[in-house]
Amino acid sequence: MKYVLVTGGVVSGLGKGVTASSIGVLLKACGLRITSIKIDPYLNTDAGTMSPIEHGEVYVLDDGGEVDLDLGNYERFLDIKLTRDNNITTGKIYQSVINKERQGVYLGKTVQVVPHITDEIQEWIERVASIPVDGKEGPADVCIIELGGTIGDIESMQFIEALGQFSYRVGQGNFCLVHVSLVPVLNAVGEQKTKPTQHSVRGLRSLGLAPDILACRSAKELDGNVKEKLSQFCHVPASNIVNLYDVSNIWHIPLVLKEQKAHEVILKVLNLQSVGGVPRVPKLDEWTERAKKCDSLDIAVRIAMVGKYTSLSDAYLSVLKALLHASVACNRKLVVDWVPSSDLEESTREENAEAYHSAWNLLKEAEGILVPGGFGDRGVEGKILAAKYARENKIPFLGICLGMQIAVIEFARSVMKLPSANSTEFDPDTRSPCVVFMPEGSKIQMGGTMRLGSRRTYFQTSNCKASKLYGNVSYVDERHRHRYEVNPEMVPQFEKAGLMFVGKDETQKRMEIIELQNHPFYVGVQFHPEYKSRPGKPSALFLGLIAAATGQLSTVLQSNSKSCKITPKKVQKNGYLNSKLYQNGHADGQMNGHVKKPLKPLVNGNYYANGNRVHV
Repeated sequence: MKYVLVTGGVVSGLGKGVTASSIGVLLKACGLRITSIKIDPYLNTDAGTMSPIEHGEVYVLDDGGEVDLDLGNYERFLDIKLTRDNNITTGKIYQSVINKERQGVYLGKTVQVVPHITDEIQEWIERVASIPVDGKEGPADVCIIELGGTIGDIESMQFIEALGQFSYRVGQGNFCLVHVSLVPVLNAVGEQKTKPTQHSVRGLRSLGLAPDILACRSAKELDGNVKEKLSQFCHVPASNIVNLYDVSNIWHIPLVLKEQKAHEVILKVLNLQSVGGVPRVPKLDEWTERAKKCDSLDIAVRIAMVGKYTSLSDAYLSVLKALLHASVACNRKLVVDWVPSSDLEESTREENAEAYHSAWNLLKEAEGILVPGGFGDRGVEGKILAAKYARENKIPFLGICLGMQIAVIEFARSVMKLPSANSTEFDPDTRSPCVVFMPEGSKIQMGGTMRLGSRRTYFQTSNCKASKLYGNVSYVDERHRHRYEVNPEMVPQFEKAGLMFVGKDETQKRMEIIELQNHPFYVGVQFHPEYKSRPGKPSALFLGLIAAATGQLSTVLQSNSKSCKITPKKVQKNGYLNSKLYQNGHADGQMNGHVKKPLKPLVNGNYYANGNRVHV
């Protein structure tokens, strides 16, 4: 087994996860099988109880593991299925060592960080690296390990020590260290500064690890003399220094690495330059085409994201990626408007009228509305209002997890005339409990007690949009993360009133997919389809939302394939943000009486909406 370790220096948030994923793409394109491990130095055993605002989204795996969002990057880029053990945390390591001590495994020894914690880390890495994640038999060729945090952080010291020992243990030719560092530019000087990277590498060396490759993050390409200076003071050959400068979309990162021949350096360090005497050359034609296509799209589709964590885009990272995958498949440039759900509520109009009207204007200008998952009662009434607006005005709507539940509540209140309808999560004493606590969950212990991981949903009819989007299959396997569900006792009343439950679990008691038949696209799902969306293979339901929002849904449904290629309709480019085919068949830049605002200029290849950069 060969190992590539990716570390970070100077500051956090440099993009180590994308760098590690891109290295994986490059090596996979060379014909190698890849697996990945993410090390998070925090004491939590997993990411399940961490706030999305503080740490970003909680990514869920097939086996129910609640893990760091970087594992989502690995799965999307490499099209693999990881396990919960592919995410190592300090909490997991210490818990394992303490359990062994209690069982007498250490035979009376004094349990210490060295060697017991460091040995546990190394054994964990070797064990997990041998687990196949690409659907094939046998272990992968290369395991890419990302160490979270920044070199010098006190909480990662035991991992640095363990990885230093590990590099010696596996031997030369089996271990390659890629150090991602920052090369900033001070505005007052206007010069790229190498000192932060020098100090970072010096700190890394003092801890027993020497980088084979420097991956330097910068706003613009590095000057030639900067590379020479870094080479001289960091003791890394200039040919082993790659520059990860800002690009228009992250799909370009593997191509940037390829252009600078990073794969040749890594393969040389790992003694993998050739197979049968033939040099390994990365084949990235499809990846290149996708990256260029994303940049060339100029007709926008505007989606309103109605949630409670809108201050941090990483809180909905997988949802954003799934929207992007679907938008590219539909030949549209994705523009996301963040709508804080609480701003849609009447209480906000009284307290902050400007925020209230701004939120409603964004919602009314959207071509599609998405309500993602979430927990807690803050902003729930705003989400219900968004679902009502989408239902009554025939705006394409997708509700995920809580988003489906609020759609059910709204339908009960507005259509079935049950004004007190609610979830017992928000009102335990409601007289119309549309959503109830699931039996096997726990209200006391928070971590790992939800309905988690891949579960099967059976379609109840083929005459529905969801079934057709999935290719008219009888069932689908999607990932779940929730505690509450639609009350099965009320399902007959809902269906009599016109809300169809077109997907259920094997017991027929858990409602998985809802649809409104007399609506262009109004779908809610209890699972999280965003976790399995991939570049080039968009999630079926996200594809349905974008297709409906751009007047292409009939084409998608007729193609009967979730990975169909869609020929863009010819519409007049009238200078507005949206060029959608409306119900009258014309692209007139208006919908429901609301004139579309002009598209703000492109800056570095990114659309700006509502004054904020849209990260896709």
